[in-house]
Amino acid sequence: MAYSRLGQWLSLLVCLLILLQAESHPVEITFVQNAVAKGAVCLDGSPPAYHFDKGFGAGVNNWLIHIEGGGWCNNVETCLERTKNFRGSSKKMEKTISFSGVLGKKQTSNPDFYNWNRIKVRYCDGSSFTGDVEAVNPATNLHFRGGRVFRAIIDDLLAKGMINAKNALLSGCSAGGLASILQCENFHSLLPAGTNVKCLADAGYFINAKTISGSQQIQAFYSEVVALHGSEKHLPVSCTSSLRPWQCFFPQNVVPRLRTPIFLVNAAYDSWQIKNILAPSIADPKGSWKSCKLGIKNCSPAQIQTMQDYRLQFLDLLNGGLTSASHGAFIDSCYAHCQIGTQETWLATDSPVVSKTTIAKAVGDWYYNRSPSKKIDCPYPCNPTCKNREFDSNNQED
Repeated sequence: MAYSRLGQWLSLLVCLLILLQAESHPVEITFVQNAVAKGAVCLDGSPPAYHFDKGFGAGVNNWLIHIEGGGWCNNVETCLERTKNFRGSSKKMEKTISFSGVLGKKQTSNPDFYNWNRIKVRYCDGSSFTGDVEAVNPATNLHFRGGRVFRAIIDDLLAKGMINAKNALLSGCSAGGLASILQCENFHSLLPAGTNVKCLADAGYFINAKTISGSQQIQAFYSEVVALHGSEKHLPVSCTSSLRPWQCFFPQNVVPRLRTPIFLVNAAYDSWQIKNILAPSIADPKGSWKSCKLGIKNCSPAQIQTMQDYRLQFLDLLNGGLTSASHGAFIDSCYAHCQIGTQETWLATDSPVVSKTTIAKAVGDWYYNRSPSKKIDCPYPCNPTCKNREFDSNNQED
């Protein structure tokens, strides 16, 4: 009986893997070799890269640019560490990656964007594509050129047909989601005047909040990132004209000033923010939050209340930016981070829903102006459709 049951489970697992593979497809890497001469390079000086799946049919003149996430580096040591892997060097990048979710090419699993030109931009600069320092220290050979990389990639895509775009959507996840906010107006300015341009940020609305110990950890960290990378010249002028550069690395100070329509997808209990903004290890020396951060079901009532307070602060800052009717949002009450690039959270039979609406439908309705789309979930644990993240103690989330 035990062997029979094991066989049934193995068969089910195989079927699930086959299904997931069917919903994703491999796309080869493209290196932007001519960017090197412009100084538009990864941290180690290697050329930037992206993966490009061409559009077809009615979507041949529609373009979706999705920026990869992966945190930031705020000093020479952490930037040097990134050059040892794909976060700082295109030499270390996989030559082929799978597209799914918002990048998928099946109509049933990505109905509004399946036939668009879909591009995933690889992230290797550590500054959410804002850096621009001319000098390179020969002792480290670190290149802080994220802002130049973004421009070089967009120029390359314009030359490959995006100059004829009818519709364009700049999206991203995590640090890439932040980049889609910070580069939104710049992206719009580089497209033809008649193009319908919008932006989509997934898990990119990082807030300037204090830790559980009352310290301003994320503020100090972002200040160091901006200073090290020379980010000021590539941050939105609408923000830097009245605020300090580091303040303009926070979406709460940028989104209210955006003229280009933007849609924000975020978990109200974003797992990266809970682990790194609210309760980083430095603010929790006794490790009382360690188990809670591994999974929300492990949290004590007091910790849940602290997270509820964080949610209210997050929503207050988010709503302050969504003043334009052209903006939209999908904020679920999940313990998650990045939800549009994975099929199970983007659009599947058991995907997270808010007001009976999936993320894919909410984004599509907003982009095509089918209906106003601002979905704000009720507090945890009200949503049984959530795909709450669970981590092991060795997991380091990007």
